[in-house]
Amino acid sequence: MDRQAARLVTIGFQGHHLPQDAAEMLRAGVRSVILFAQNFRDASQLRELTRSIRQAAGAPVLVSVDQEGGRVQRFRGEGFPDLPSARRAAAGGEEAVRRSAVTAARCLRAAGIHMNLAPVLDVDSNPANPVIGERAFGSDPDQVASCGVAYAKTLQAEGVAACGKHFPGHGDTSVDSHLDLPHLPHAMERLERVELVPFRAAVGAGIASLMTAHVLFDSIDPQVPATLSRRVVTGLLRERLGFEGLVFTDDFEMQAIADRFEMGDAAVRAIEAGCDQVLMCHRADRQRRAIEALAEAMRSGRLSREQVERSQNRLQFVLDSFVFGLD
Repeated sequence: MDRQAARLVTIGFQGHHLPQDAAEMLRAGVRSVILFAQNFRDASQLRELTRSIRQAAGAPVLVSVDQEGGRVQRFRGEGFPDLPSARRAAAGGEEAVRRSAVTAARCLRAAGIHMNLAPVLDVDSNPANPVIGERAFGSDPDQVASCGVAYAKTLQAEGVAACGKHFPGHGDTSVDSHLDLPHLPHAMERLERVELVPFRAAVGAGIASLMTAHVLFDSIDPQVPATLSRRVVTGLLRERLGFEGLVFTDDFEMQAIADRFEMGDAAVRAIEAGCDQVLMCHRADRQRRAIEALAEAMRSGRLSREQVERSQNRLQFVLDSFVFGLD
């Protein structure tokens, strides 16, 4: 059960080399890693790092990065040309969006990266939003949907899994969930008309993965953020939109979660809600705590064997589709 629990957590770490803590967790069963600018020096160093991750695990590992373009591009320099922001790419139409996706995918594959945590599927409907802005394709839901689908399908055709974010929509918030817990009071009719349009399109187009938002949606579940809400993840995303792919949480070390919930309990609640991967980007102590709590929840029956197996099968499908055989 400890190994199964480890497979429900995505870890990040500091530095250009794989630290001992991360290597131990990979040997213990972790099969998903996220990298950042702090992990990148140059293309050859990055290839060696991704190789060491696979060697430590002794198995395929899903390695991901936020390589959106614009101000959110973790790798810059040798082997990684500057990419346009989503807004700038969308100004050039779907063909420009596809070109950006091709460039990103080919650079990432060459370095052993299997998933780009993009496209952003949020609708940029609030000029005061401190965290989305140019990361979105625009303010029109249909434009965001068409560009998001073009980006995701192109990325995946080039052999890199796409992860759309931040479900069910972070575009109209005026608070950054890195710092606090945003909430949206919109009625379900408004969400269907604006926020959900790009996500519904991406689900229909076969996007491999989606990421949840640390946002409170009053009309769906006014008690807990979307990331921890069964009404949002299972009820809305799985059952109503019909998404069967891999679901990541946004980073649990963001203040919207870290300031309000104990890490272990939050990890269990996210899996209970219907998420498949708990994203913990920085601290090894919090990553271990999440794994311990998930293992205990499995032993106690709080998390059923069937639910855990479904999550692990979704991860395995992405590994088989995008990682197997990749050096």
